[in-house]
Amino acid sequence: MAESTWPAEPLVLAAQRGDLDSLTALVSGSHPNVRRFAHSLCASPEDAEDAAQEALIILYRKIGMLRASGALASWMFRIVRNECLRRARLMPRERAPVPDTAVMSAEDEVLQGLEAARVARAIAALPEDQRRVLIMRDIRGYSGRMAADALGIGTAAMKSRLHRARATLQDTLRTAPGGHDEDH
Repeated sequence: MAESTWPAEPLVLAAQRGDLDSLTALVSGSHPNVRRFAHSLCASPEDAEDAAQEALIILYRKIGMLRASGALASWMFRIVRNECLRRARLMPRERAPVPDTAVMSAEDEVLQGLEAARVARAIAALPEDQRRVLIMRDIRGYSGRMAADALGIGTAAMKSRLHRARATLQDTLRTAPGGHDEDH
């Protein structure tokens, strides 16, 4: 089975109640999915590994903040996305060599801007129903129920549209010029 599944809801509930064995199993069981999210969202494999690790630490520390035990995947996606964005903002300063800081920083900013423009074009190219749900969930951070209610659709329909939007976006970014198809 190529696609791994998220830990079952009873395990999430036990971890939320503070059961250490369940929490350890939850973090371990979530790792493959979190890593996959990070590798699809971060700019580099190193950032992806760091972001995945940070997301798992947040999961371990803050599982009690998860409101709905069935929302683990979307909660972790947001954490990973935010961590990847944070790392992308820090990238020019952290990786620029000291003597050429201004030159490298400007180059990195241009490259980062080109990547952001490429992502924005790919999002804009999505069908409107998919684009709206993707923006609500992954950019604005709406909960699944809030997004579904705002769109006037059921949660299952919202999840289906979101899945299609994410898959289309990932395929577009992987195969479009500037994508990372050669890495796969």
